[in-house]
Amino acid sequence: MTFEPKAKKKPFPLESLLVPQVPRGNYLHVQEDKQRLQFKKFLLHRMFLVAKIQANVEKKDIAEYYEQVFQSILKQHLEEAVTGVLLIYPTSLLHILESSNGTLFQILLDYLAHENDPQYFAQEMKIIVISHNIPTRLFMQWYVSVIKVPVMYLDDVTQSQSLKEVTTEFITHIHKLSFFLFKTIKVGSKGPGDNLHQIAPDLLLPEQIIKYLCKCKEFMDPATFINMYNKPVYITFDSEVVWPAPSRF
Repeated sequence: MTFEPKAKKKPFPLESLLVPQVPRGNYLHVQEDKQRLQFKKFLLHRMFLVAKIQANVEKKDIAEYYEQVFQSILKQHLEEAVTGVLLIYPTSLLHILESSNGTLFQILLDYLAHENDPQYFAQEMKIIVISHNIPTRLFMQWYVSVIKVPVMYLDDVTQSQSLKEVTTEFITHIHKLSFFLFKTIKVGSKGPGDNLHQIAPDLLLPEQIIKYLCKCKEFMDPATFINMYNKPVYITFDSEVVWPAPSRF
């Protein structure tokens, strides 16, 4: 009886241990692929601002000023148009802005350039919310609405509610109003105009909440936000920690 020699096993390739068989990516590549699919050239962000305004300032001057700022920024950041809505109350304003990170950064820098100017129309500006990498815009262009008729309220909710409750009410009202305008306003129109208090009175945010948020120290002002944005991040890895600590002679 003869036995056939067993076939020798092929050596396991060393390359399979060194090179991963499954292609791997990172979070940045995933975001870039999403932008390519949506034909976007930059990540889209949404920012909510509140501020007090001087009583003697013409409301149309505020709108014209922001339009000039947007045009100036557009020359540096091409195809990064600003969309959103500016609600001008009798003594305060609420501003929703949608654009790239660089454009929103320039808008905050413009405020800082006039922060110490007593004649500047906006004072005590606060950043309430910044939503990063939003999937789509809620506004097709930038609209302005002047709230001419003051809305009367029976009680001041800011006196009986906590900051968390007031902030929740603020975000709820704003998102409902934003979706209402998204469904109502047609592309190319002038927007809600100055009759927003008649079109959607229940969706309008009470001005007392805006003034309350302007005073809250829990929210960042543009200067604090920009300083934090420009501050470098230092991360100490475990491999950098040596024990015992090095000493100098």
